Amino acid sequence: MRSGASRLLTRVQASARPWGMLDPRYVADHLGEVRAALARRSPAAAATLGDDFASTVSTRRSKVQELERWQAERNAANDAMARLDKKSPEFAQKRDELKGLSARIKEAEQVVSELEKGMTELLSSVPNLPDPSVPDGAGEQDNVVVRTWGEKPSFSFAPKSHWDIGTALGILDFERAAKLSGARFTVLMGAAARLERALISFMLDLHTREQGYLEVLPPFLVKDSALFGTGQLPKFAEDLFKTQKSDPERAYDLYLIPTAEVPVTNLHADEILDGASLPIAYTAYTPCFRSEAGSHGRDVRGLIRQHQFDKVELVRFSTPEDSPRQHELLTSHAEEVLKRLGLHYRVSALCAGDLGFGAQKTYDLEVWLPGQGGYREISSCSTFGDFQARRAQIRYRPEPKAKPRLVHTMNGSALAVGRTVIAILEQYQQADGTVVVPEPLRAFMGCEVLRGR
Repeated sequence: MRSGASRLLTRVQASARPWGMLDPRYVADHLGEVRAALARRSPAAAATLGDDFASTVSTRRSKVQELERWQAERNAANDAMARLDKKSPEFAQKRDELKGLSARIKEAEQVVSELEKGMTELLSSVPNLPDPSVPDGAGEQDNVVVRTWGEKPSFSFAPKSHWDIGTALGILDFERAAKLSGARFTVLMGAAARLERALISFMLDLHTREQGYLEVLPPFLVKDSALFGTGQLPKFAEDLFKTQKSDPERAYDLYLIPTAEVPVTNLHADEILDGASLPIAYTAYTPCFRSEAGSHGRDVRGLIRQHQFDKVELVRFSTPEDSPRQHELLTSHAEEVLKRLGLHYRVSALCAGDLGFGAQKTYDLEVWLPGQGGYREISSCSTFGDFQARRAQIRYRPEPKAKPRLVHTMNGSALAVGRTVIAILEQYQQADGTVVVPEPLRAFMGCEVLRGR
């Protein structure tokens, strides 16, 4: 029996998209170079394209050469037949030879198609190639801090963690959330609920009114094909919440979105955009749902790692030539949220071994949490090159009659709302247990200090 991932890939391939995260033909023609790039991520990533894949590449190349030779012979035979008398014995002989040649060509095309299908299926589990500017390294300990902003807040008392602050103020209720939904959920009460709502409004206003993003409100349920398009499927199926089908006739599965990146990026799936419209910039608030498979025992307290959380996302589409500049711009837009809120943070360039599956390059914005004595990620701003665009077939036409090209996609949280609540509670906490409200949020909140619900 085939695996669920294999069945999913087969179903998605049936939609006629040329699936594959990396370009199969590029990989076939530059296998050594691709392996070396993947080795920067990890030996396991490079080993994905092992001897079996190399053998398949070699077989495909020889079959393609054979096919091209036969196709040339067929073209020559057609030209020769055109000059013969249709009633002559020579014409009948050439026609019979052509039938046999056409049969061999059809068989060879089927072989090449099957080989390419196998290559594409394997490549669906191969991560993106790191950008040459990404630092080397095996994990988060090798990430490089590229800049910091602001100063760490100083306290005349021992700073508390957000779960202690929120519980004491009566605005974070973990026990009732567990009663309702189990572990990794929180009920925000009173001032915390208002603070969450204020942050969402503040972020969206900044992105739309000052930074030029178009706000969208996408569905929170998406097809499996959308998750495949942005790279969550098939590799990260265990991290997703999959719904049960109520309609047995429905040909696709629906999943709760893990991030707005999925529906917003797929807004332009299977489209050819006008090059003059690029760059395109969207922002979206959505709740996000993640099962956090594989994170057992990590961040079990507080709001850090929840099954449900709110996020404001930035997504940009650009030409390949403008892609690096657009990635830096998107990152600066996410940073501006932290600057306006007066939250001390740093920016780290992820090393090759710590990059996400589809990312070509990533900056993590890490906010200082004094109650925990460390920095924690509050946003990841990643560029994917044409990795997602190839899967989702998002293309653009540089000029009206030009051949379509794949766009480049990038996205980042701006910001993860729950983690911004954490940072405010911890960086703005006072000795009496209250929390000062950052100035930009006071008009939304209607107060200057959180004293409880």
